[in-house]
Amino acid sequence: MSNYQFKTTNIRGKKYVEVNERIKFFRQEAQYKNWTISTEFPVMDSEMCVCKCVVADAEKRVIATGHAHEERSSSNINKTSYVENCETSAVGRALAMLGIGIDTSIASANEVEEAIAKQQAIVDNPQVQKLAKALDAPLENIMDKAVGYIKSATDKKKAFDAIINKHGDQLTEKQVSGLKKFVR
Repeated sequence: MSNYQFKTTNIRGKKYVEVNERIKFFRQEAQYKNWTISTEFPVMDSEMCVCKCVVADAEKRVIATGHAHEERSSSNINKTSYVENCETSAVGRALAMLGIGIDTSIASANEVEEAIAKQQAIVDNPQVQKLAKALDAPLENIMDKAVGYIKSATDKKKAFDAIINKHGDQLTEKQVSGLKKFVR
């Protein structure tokens, strides 16, 4: 058993291991000698990609896998590097599934930072701001309020229709799709 001390990044009071730390550990530990990390992109186009990472032992048996999905439009860095970010996340997740650097979380610091940035981008979206103003709700809670309204309604279809009729022109297609999932 190794005494390796992972460097962590503190995000909102919780420590996360970065992907590069997981890779360094994997490469230096004798127990992983002659093991491989390989990636492939089963889905990739000019706007999004999915990466699959496989960790195999010296006999080429698959021991762990990790997947990631990135969209070019999801962040400023992804405008030029969505493929690279996707691969890094998939490798980090595969190594986490192997048990490397998961004392506090399977998610890496990189993934958590990206998720926080995506949440902020939603809050900063002008359409979301309009909807928040229209519903007189704080931006962070706008979708929560719509979801809560639909969930609490006896007639979920009627509640969904009311939201769409009143605020549909202020919602993105993705938000409308998300709300539809709560209608049975």
